Amino acid sequence: MSISQPITAQRSMNKHLGPVATGVYPIAPTAFLPDGQIDWVSMDRMADFYTAIGADGITILGVLGEAPKIDAEESLQIVKRISSRMKVPVIVGVSAPGFASMQTLARASMDLGAAGVMIAPPNTLRTDDQIVQYYGQAAAAIGEDIPFVIQDYPLTFSVQMSTQVIRRIVQDNKSCIMLKHEDWPGLEKISALRSFQREGSMRQIAILCGNGGLFLDFELERGADGANTGYAFPDMLIDVVRLQAMGERDKAHDLFDAHLPLLRYEQQPGIGLAVRKYIMMRRGILSSDAQRRPASSLSALARAETDYLLARLARSDARAKLVSP
Repeated sequence: MSISQPITAQRSMNKHLGPVATGVYPIAPTAFLPDGQIDWVSMDRMADFYTAIGADGITILGVLGEAPKIDAEESLQIVKRISSRMKVPVIVGVSAPGFASMQTLARASMDLGAAGVMIAPPNTLRTDDQIVQYYGQAAAAIGEDIPFVIQDYPLTFSVQMSTQVIRRIVQDNKSCIMLKHEDWPGLEKISALRSFQREGSMRQIAILCGNGGLFLDFELERGADGANTGYAFPDMLIDVVRLQAMGERDKAHDLFDAHLPLLRYEQQPGIGLAVRKYIMMRRGILSSDAQRRPASSLSALARAETDYLLARLARSDARAKLVSP
């Protein structure tokens, strides 16, 4: 089988989000026009793209979605637009400095059709007890009827969550149903959490991984359920997850390895979002690679390097054969 051929599989079109979520939940960027306004045509096209490739869910208004640059009214417009267009679970990032705004966005998002919310820890948390207490208070604030995802991303949020802390959060809060695992290195963390589950000291939750998918090949083998990240070829991530589930380990690694140079380049701090949006524009998903200010941008040299990596990838994966920019 050519690694450029997509893997097809039967899938449920249920918007329910629970502790057994599996597959790939792309982190969606927010599409902007060059003048900074939301590009609703591209938002619709992006949602349709995620449906066409067989995404198992989608996350909006996360770090990749430039959530801090979007006001409350725009946030709800995005939730409504995407939730009404997608038939799979939509997770909404609701992280906020205070619980009042978090509660408002979380409850309004659920009313608009979201399946759950994602909460990142504020960078002021320093001790284990502070982290556990914060998530308990957040769960109570938004309502214990709303499923929530822990976002464990110490490279960005500067909050270190040990496996014992995650276990305490899960055990203390029944509405916690998923971990977005973005620690790095983090393979042993996944193994430890699954060990807790096997021994009965932690109930089952879904573990979906971020970091652009940079370690997805082995994260799946350690017990992760899939990916929750923003790599510009989420269809590749979907194929890797399905190949692993089919027991096709070598084929999964071959496909992943072909994308690794581009994936690594896209994961650069500072310009990662610019690279992703540029590739998604090249793929015809976004009309523009614009970000809302303050924003980073790609130099002419960085664009040329990205184009070079795409051309190399196209030798083994036809999805990277794009028209000239």
